[in-house]
Amino acid sequence: MIVGTRQCPNPSLKDLFNRKSDAMKALLSPANIITVTGGVLTVIGAIAYATGAANLSVPTLFYGFPIFLGGLALKTSELPPAKKIGVQSFANSNAPDELKKLVGDVTRWRYGQKAHLESSLQVLDLWDSDNPPELIQIEELDTPAGFGVSLKFKIAGVPLEKWNEKQERLGRFFAKGLSAEIISSSPENLDLMLLPKKNSSDSKVDTKDT
Repeated sequence: MIVGTRQCPNPSLKDLFNRKSDAMKALLSPANIITVTGGVLTVIGAIAYATGAANLSVPTLFYGFPIFLGGLALKTSELPPAKKIGVQSFANSNAPDELKKLVGDVTRWRYGQKAHLESSLQVLDLWDSDNPPELIQIEELDTPAGFGVSLKFKIAGVPLEKWNEKQERLGRFFAKGLSAEIISSSPENLDLMLLPKKNSSDSKVDTKDT
Protein backbone atom coordinates (compact mmCIF):
# COMPACT_ATOMS: atom_id res chain seq x y z
CA MET A 1 0.00 0.00 0.00
CA ILE A 2 1.34 3.40 -1.01
CA VAL A 3 0.28 6.62 0.68
CA GLY A 4 1.28 10.22 0.06
CA THR A 5 5.01 10.64 0.57
CA ARG A 6 6.67 13.59 2.23
CA GLN A 7 10.12 14.72 1.30
CA CYS A 8 12.10 17.73 2.37
CA PRO A 9 15.67 18.54 1.30
CA ASN A 10 16.43 20.02 4.69
CA PRO A 11 14.36 18.46 7.51
CA SER A 12 15.81 20.77 10.14
CA LEU A 13 14.55 23.85 8.29
CA LYS A 14 11.15 22.23 7.83
CA ASP A 15 10.94 21.41 11.55
CA LEU A 16 11.90 24.99 12.44
CA PHE A 17 9.25 26.36 10.08
CA ASN A 18 6.61 24.03 11.53
CA ARG A 19 7.47 25.05 15.10
CA LYS A 20 7.22 28.73 14.21
CA SER A 21 3.94 28.12 12.38
CA ASP A 22 2.47 26.28 15.38
CA ALA A 23 3.59 29.06 17.74
CA MET A 24 1.99 31.70 15.51
CA LYS A 25 -1.28 29.75 15.37
CA ALA A 26 -1.30 29.55 19.16
CA LEU A 27 -0.77 33.30 19.48
CA LEU A 28 -3.58 34.00 17.03
CA SER A 29 -6.22 31.85 18.70
CA PRO A 30 -9.66 33.52 18.92
CA ALA A 31 -9.45 33.63 22.72
CA ASN A 32 -6.05 35.34 22.61
CA ILE A 33 -7.26 37.90 20.08
CA ILE A 34 -10.33 38.71 22.17
CA THR A 35 -8.29 38.93 25.39
CA VAL A 36 -5.67 41.22 23.86
CA THR A 37 -8.33 43.42 22.24
CA GLY A 38 -10.19 43.77 25.53
CA GLY A 39 -6.94 44.43 27.41
CA VAL A 40 -5.87 47.14 24.99
CA LEU A 41 -9.25 48.88 25.18
CA THR A 42 -9.18 48.68 28.98
CA VAL A 43 -5.70 50.20 29.16
CA ILE A 44 -6.67 52.98 26.74
CA GLY A 45 -9.79 53.69 28.80
CA ALA A 46 -7.81 53.77 32.07
CA ILE A 47 -5.25 56.17 30.60
CA ALA A 48 -8.00 58.34 29.18
CA TYR A 49 -9.77 58.42 32.54
CA ALA A 50 -6.56 59.37 34.32
CA THR A 51 -5.93 62.23 31.88
CA GLY A 52 -9.50 63.54 32.05
CA ALA A 53 -10.61 62.44 28.56
CA ALA A 54 -14.08 61.32 29.65
CA ASN A 55 -15.44 60.95 26.11
CA LEU A 56 -12.79 58.31 25.41
CA SER A 57 -12.53 56.66 28.81
CA VAL A 58 -16.19 55.76 29.29
CA PRO A 59 -16.79 53.74 26.08
CA THR A 60 -13.39 52.05 26.07
CA LEU A 61 -13.68 50.97 29.71
CA PHE A 62 -17.35 50.04 29.28
CA TYR A 63 -16.61 47.70 26.36
CA GLY A 64 -12.96 46.85 26.96
CA PHE A 65 -13.13 45.27 30.40
CA PRO A 66 -16.04 42.86 29.66
CA ILE A 67 -14.32 41.85 26.40
CA PHE A 68 -11.12 41.19 28.35
CA LEU A 69 -12.96 39.02 30.89
CA GLY A 70 -14.75 37.16 28.10
CA GLY A 71 -11.43 36.38 26.46
CA LEU A 72 -10.03 35.02 29.72
CA ALA A 73 -13.12 32.84 30.13
CA LEU A 74 -12.67 31.43 26.62
CA LYS A 75 -9.02 30.64 27.38
CA THR A 76 -10.07 28.31 30.18
CA SER A 77 -12.11 26.16 27.77
CA GLU A 78 -9.86 26.44 24.73
CA LEU A 79 -8.96 23.31 22.74
CA PRO A 80 -6.19 23.89 20.17
CA PRO A 81 -6.36 22.33 16.70
CA ALA A 82 -4.89 18.91 16.12
CA LYS A 83 -1.60 19.15 14.23
CA LYS A 84 -2.03 18.54 10.50
CA ILE A 85 0.96 16.90 8.85
CA GLY A 86 1.82 15.99 5.28
CA VAL A 87 1.50 17.80 1.98
CA GLN A 88 -1.75 16.20 0.79
CA SER A 89 -4.85 18.40 0.98
CA PHE A 90 -8.51 17.49 0.50
CA ALA A 91 -9.47 21.13 -0.13
CA ASN A 92 -9.52 20.97 -3.95
CA SER A 93 -9.94 17.22 -4.34
CA ASN A 94 -12.86 14.84 -4.80
CA ALA A 95 -12.30 13.36 -1.34
CA PRO A 96 -15.54 12.37 0.46
CA ASP A 97 -17.32 15.26 2.12
CA GLU A 98 -17.33 13.32 5.40
CA LEU A 99 -13.53 13.22 5.43
CA LYS A 100 -13.27 16.90 4.53
CA LYS A 101 -15.61 17.72 7.43
CA LEU A 102 -13.62 15.49 9.78
CA VAL A 103 -10.35 17.24 8.93
CA GLY A 104 -11.98 20.67 9.16
CA ASP A 105 -13.51 19.94 12.56
CA VAL A 106 -10.29 18.79 14.23
CA THR A 107 -7.99 21.43 12.72
CA ARG A 108 -9.78 24.45 14.14
CA TRP A 109 -10.03 25.94 17.60
CA ARG A 110 -12.81 24.48 19.71
CA TYR A 111 -14.34 25.75 22.95
CA GLY A 112 -16.21 23.94 25.70
CA GLN A 113 -14.94 20.47 24.74
CA LYS A 114 -12.47 18.25 26.57
CA ALA A 115 -11.08 16.70 23.38
CA HIS A 116 -11.53 16.62 19.63
CA LEU A 117 -14.21 14.21 18.39
CA GLU A 118 -15.64 14.14 21.90
CA SER A 119 -19.22 13.29 20.91
CA SER A 120 -18.07 10.73 18.32
CA LEU A 121 -15.84 8.93 20.81
CA GLN A 122 -18.69 8.90 23.31
CA VAL A 123 -20.99 7.26 20.77
CA LEU A 124 -18.27 4.73 19.98
CA ASP A 125 -17.82 4.00 23.71
CA LEU A 126 -14.18 5.08 23.48
CA TRP A 127 -14.44 7.82 26.08
CA ASP A 128 -13.20 8.39 29.59
CA SER A 129 -14.55 11.61 31.05
CA ASP A 130 -11.71 11.91 33.57
CA ASN A 131 -8.91 11.03 31.14
CA PRO A 132 -10.23 11.23 27.55
CA PRO A 133 -8.28 10.21 24.44
CA GLU A 134 -6.43 13.13 22.87
CA LEU A 135 -6.15 13.55 19.10
CA ILE A 136 -2.69 15.00 18.56
CA GLN A 137 -2.27 14.90 14.78
CA ILE A 138 -4.04 14.10 11.54
CA GLU A 139 -2.78 13.37 8.05
CA GLU A 140 -4.77 13.34 4.81
CA LEU A 141 -3.91 10.35 2.61
CA ASP A 142 -4.28 9.79 -1.11
CA THR A 143 -3.82 6.09 -1.85
CA PRO A 144 -4.24 4.14 -5.11
CA ALA A 145 -7.60 2.91 -3.77
CA GLY A 146 -8.85 6.38 -2.79
CA PHE A 147 -8.70 8.93 0.02
CA GLY A 148 -8.25 8.25 3.71
CA VAL A 149 -6.90 9.76 6.92
CA SER A 150 -4.42 8.85 9.62
CA LEU A 151 -5.26 9.92 13.18
CA LYS A 152 -2.75 9.76 16.03
CA PHE A 153 -4.23 9.56 19.52
CA LYS A 154 -2.91 9.58 23.03
CA ILE A 155 -5.19 6.83 24.28
CA ALA A 156 -5.16 8.08 27.89
CA GLY A 157 -7.87 6.35 29.94
CA VAL A 158 -9.20 4.10 27.14
CA PRO A 159 -7.13 0.91 26.84
CA LEU A 160 -5.87 -0.36 23.50
CA GLU A 161 -7.97 -3.52 23.85
CA LYS A 162 -11.14 -1.43 23.72
CA TRP A 163 -9.99 0.32 20.54
CA ASN A 164 -9.34 -3.06 18.96
CA GLU A 165 -12.84 -4.19 19.88
CA LYS A 166 -14.27 -1.19 18.00
CA GLN A 167 -12.01 -1.54 14.95
CA GLU A 168 -14.72 -2.74 12.56
CA ARG A 169 -17.15 0.01 13.59
CA LEU A 170 -14.45 2.67 13.44
CA GLY A 171 -13.94 1.77 9.79
CA ARG A 172 -17.50 2.64 8.81
CA PHE A 173 -18.21 5.37 11.36
CA PHE A 174 -16.77 8.54 9.82
CA ALA A 175 -17.37 7.85 6.11
CA LYS A 176 -18.67 5.02 3.96
CA GLY A 177 -16.29 2.69 2.18
CA LEU A 178 -13.49 2.81 4.75
CA SER A 179 -11.79 0.18 6.85
CA ALA A 180 -9.83 0.83 10.05
CA GLU A 181 -6.32 -0.23 10.88
CA ILE A 182 -5.02 0.31 14.42
CA ILE A 183 -1.28 0.52 14.96
CA SER A 184 0.07 0.79 18.50
CA SER A 185 3.20 2.90 18.16
CA SER A 186 3.77 2.95 21.95
CA PRO A 187 1.87 2.03 25.13
CA GLU A 188 0.50 5.58 25.27
CA ASN A 189 -0.23 6.25 21.59
CA LEU A 190 -1.98 4.65 18.66
CA ASP A 191 -2.40 5.42 14.97
CA LEU A 192 -5.89 4.97 13.57
CA MET A 193 -5.71 4.55 9.80
CA LEU A 194 -9.00 5.00 7.96
CA LEU A 195 -8.37 3.68 4.47
CA PRO A 196 -10.64 2.91 1.52
CA LYS A 197 -11.81 -0.63 0.99
CA LYS A 198 -11.08 -2.25 -2.32
CA ASN A 199 -14.80 -2.81 -2.92
CA SER A 200 -16.84 -0.24 -1.01
CA SER A 201 -19.99 0.18 -3.13
CA ASP A 202 -22.20 -1.56 -0.57
CA SER A 203 -20.70 0.04 2.55
CA LYS A 204 -22.88 2.05 4.89
CA VAL A 205 -22.15 4.93 7.21
CA ASP A 206 -22.86 4.45 10.90
CA THR A 207 -25.18 6.84 12.71
CA LYS A 208 -22.89 9.38 14.32
CA ASP A 209 -22.57 12.76 15.94
CA THR A 210 -19.17 14.37 15.29
